[in-house]
Amino acid sequence: MNDARPLTGGAPAARALRLLAAAAVTAAVLGAPFYFAPFRVFQLTMVLLYAVALAGLNHLVGHGGQISLGHGAFFAAGAYTAAVLLDRTGLPHLATLPVAAVGCFLLGLAFGVPALRLRGLYLALVTLSLAVFLPPLLKRYASVTGGSMGLTVDKPVPPEWTGLAEDQWLYFLALAVAAVALLVARNVQRSRTGRALLAVRENEAAAEMLGVRLSVHKTLAFAWSAMFAGVAGCVYTWVIGFVSPDSFTFVLSITLLAGLVVGGLGSLYGPLLGAAFVMYVPSISQDVSEAAPGVVFGLLIIVVMYVAPTGLAGLAGRLTRAVRRRLARPPRRLPDAASGGASPPPSASPTAGATTRDAEPLGMPPTT
Repeated sequence: MNDARPLTGGAPAARALRLLAAAAVTAAVLGAPFYFAPFRVFQLTMVLLYAVALAGLNHLVGHGGQISLGHGAFFAAGAYTAAVLLDRTGLPHLATLPVAAVGCFLLGLAFGVPALRLRGLYLALVTLSLAVFLPPLLKRYASVTGGSMGLTVDKPVPPEWTGLAEDQWLYFLALAVAAVALLVARNVQRSRTGRALLAVRENEAAAEMLGVRLSVHKTLAFAWSAMFAGVAGCVYTWVIGFVSPDSFTFVLSITLLAGLVVGGLGSLYGPLLGAAFVMYVPSISQDVSEAAPGVVFGLLIIVVMYVAPTGLAGLAGRLTRAVRRRLARPPRRLPDAASGGASPPPSASPTAGATTRDAEPLGMPPTT
């Protein structure tokens, strides 16, 4: 008997590897606040809320193909909405989240209408102007926003039954919001609206001929993007407990866009990687050079883009595909032990037992 047995299975091994990786990531995410010091937990919390903001920016820039340099303004709008509500009305912290989300969605919808006729650098300049004039506007209405002094609010207090410290409770709140936001972003991108937005990005004329309404989808892209930024700004207020106009300059908008490009445009994991870049690289740059941290930050961006032109998510995707190809490669087959490793005899060939009649060409009379 000449039965051959594969050494390994490709698909089951790849599936098992994915499940193992998912379990390891889940365990690391849930156990991080109990392992690291409070400051490190705070940094991880900031990574999560930046990931929410970059998920919205990714929907607009990565999937919509529209450049925005004013994303920090929507971030500030969500932060100040939560701060004013907490300071003036005394609402619970969780109640400020839907208000900030709806308010920023409407703000993005209103801003997306005049931006329909603009594209490229013109759209980038208009969105940049939004990020530039917002801090002076916040300082002007000091009776509401606190002016240059800002607003100080209370942070969420962990329930007694949890037994968690304040930094751990804030981490899990940010984790829950980030998980829901990333799931919503994924579903929107895979929905009919997301596919239509991709068609608009690739070719507006062809998309319009196929029945895609450009005005509707472009405006909704701004609205969704602003909503995610507002949610991130609201969680920022919970975590920091203080907002001021100087915290939301146009540098924040440029940093968020740079983080998304480094993380990977149009990728589901790009916002997470970009958020980590935004959080950790500036502090690393400060440690390397206290005199010129911006120079180190810029050089690190150049190095990353040279090594990974499609972003860190693209680099990780290439490595993942290489591993999958390795696992899915047709396995080597070992001969059965009963055959002693010898090759099959010539008679085992399918053509070895063919008769002369079988070998005659078609159309020839049979031999007698």
